[in-house]
Amino acid sequence: MKNIWKGTCLLGWMLALAFGVAVTLAQNGNPAYKPKRINRAVELLADGQPIYYTGSHTGTPGGGGDAAASFEQGKKDAQTYADYISYDMEHAPYDIAGLAAYMKGLVAGGPTKSGHRTPAVIVNVPVNGTDETTVRANAWMFQQVLATGVHGIMLTHADTPGAVRAFVEGVRFPNRNQGVGPLLGEGRRGVHGNATAAQIWGISVEEYEKRADPWPLNPDGELLLGLKEEDKYALANVSANLKTPGIGMTEWGPGDMALSLGVPSGRGSVNNPKMKDARSTVLATCKANHIAFLNSLSATDVVDMIKEGVMVGPASQQTAEIGRKFTNRQMPW
Repeated sequence: MKNIWKGTCLLGWMLALAFGVAVTLAQNGNPAYKPKRINRAVELLADGQPIYYTGSHTGTPGGGGDAAASFEQGKKDAQTYADYISYDMEHAPYDIAGLAAYMKGLVAGGPTKSGHRTPAVIVNVPVNGTDETTVRANAWMFQQVLATGVHGIMLTHADTPGAVRAFVEGVRFPNRNQGVGPLLGEGRRGVHGNATAAQIWGISVEEYEKRADPWPLNPDGELLLGLKEEDKYALANVSANLKTPGIGMTEWGPGDMALSLGVPSGRGSVNNPKMKDARSTVLATCKANHIAFLNSLSATDVVDMIKEGVMVGPASQQTAEIGRKFTNRQMPW
């Protein structure tokens, strides 16, 4: 009986272990998954999966002007739970050397658990989209940021369709023709800087020039462009703004939106009727134009947000895992 009991315990332990491994694999995606694209965020959105990011306005993920520290931080962040890293240069220093070092660190610390060379990196560039002239005058920032090998850019305070048009044109090469017409002119981006970006992506310069184009405007594009419709001026033009080809995601920026609408800021501001109207307007316009809507997420509301139509959001690891399980995410994380 003693030996039978031992054998039963051993069998039970082995079954429990196997079950635990199976649960872990189920919770962390399909281990046989193979990446289909360079940009993990675009790959997921194209598959109808919500994406989760980390990063904040409190500072860049880099080393605050220290390239060596930025590189080391990149190595550490290469294994992030998030689908992309929001790299802030809107309210933090515009530090191209630090960003370049950070991107190299991501490569050194990769690949990701999903098999991608790096997590996607989307940069908040300090160019306000107040009007077309302002964006065109500052489009050199887009070129410098893209030369570091990042995977997308957010245009802050995207107020007018002319500004959005100038933004999209500023990140595209002139030989791209998707979407060029009444709403979009040819690209203005220069060729220099492609070699450094191609190194980060791990492809040839020729291949980079084919892929460095906005998705979903270009189905094969690897750049994710976003708008911050975060004030009353953007809100008034949101329908025209989001009709501009080349935009992949849009947020409504409740912090800045509250200030612009004269609503007292703070956690409860989102419940103000003006704010609710603003959010619903941006969300509905995103849906009408097949653009991913960005909104804050938490562990208690992520499932409801996804059901509502939120496709992008800042999230803790716990929140992201709840969302991924709900949508049966296959890509490992």
